[in-house]
Amino acid sequence: MAVDFRRDGVRYSLVWDVLSEVVSARVAATGRPALDIVDVGGGTGGLAVPFAALGHNVTVVDPSPDALAAAQRRAAEADARLTSVQGEAASLDSVVGPDAADLVICHNVLEYVEEPADAMSAIARVLRPSATVSVIASNAVAAILHRALAGRFAEARTLLADTAACTPRRFTLPELIALVERAGLHAGEAHGLRIFGGLVPGALLEGDAAATEALRALEEAAASTPPLRDIAAQLHVLGHR
Repeated sequence: MAVDFRRDGVRYSLVWDVLSEVVSARVAATGRPALDIVDVGGGTGGLAVPFAALGHNVTVVDPSPDALAAAQRRAAEADARLTSVQGEAASLDSVVGPDAADLVICHNVLEYVEEPADAMSAIARVLRPSATVSVIASNAVAAILHRALAGRFAEARTLLADTAACTPRRFTLPELIALVERAGLHAGEAHGLRIFGGLVPGALLEGDAAATEALRALEEAAASTPPLRDIAAQLHVLGHR
């Protein structure tokens, strides 16, 4: 199945490119063309299905049976084989077993779990030596900025004083890196996702393919460049065992 995430949003373009490089490097290092990939909180299989379609052994773990059913339908449409298991991030090692994964995808999960540290520790136990976890989480700094730009100054000030007051949970980049490292992993590349996307008026992009591509290129160029990276709507961090 041909996958073009550049048409599927600025955010997914960068994430797909980064994870494709991670997978290619792991295939080269292990000599195994089919890797074991676990997508925890993978929902309807937005990333899981494309990797399964490339021939990898992909397991989606999600607490929602409806989401898992939708992922299986999407996999069937792509003529891909996907394993789906109902479960939680904090018990991931008991769901798929220890040392079971070459790559764990943990996107937009830590904001909602009761104890992010427990979830990250479970993920670390699932990773094989030199394997990688891809973490995406919402950025506390962006939450403050976006509220201020929307005129919600009191909310912005409250969040500035206490980022834990934000529901769902948000993280700063140092907090997210610390979470990865406290689980015994080495924090690698960090990227900002949707640095400008939430700030640019939609009218500037509507029906304008050239403008959309220019924004994608700008997002990609700025994604690893602080301080722009640090104000992105979402943060993407790789952790390595």
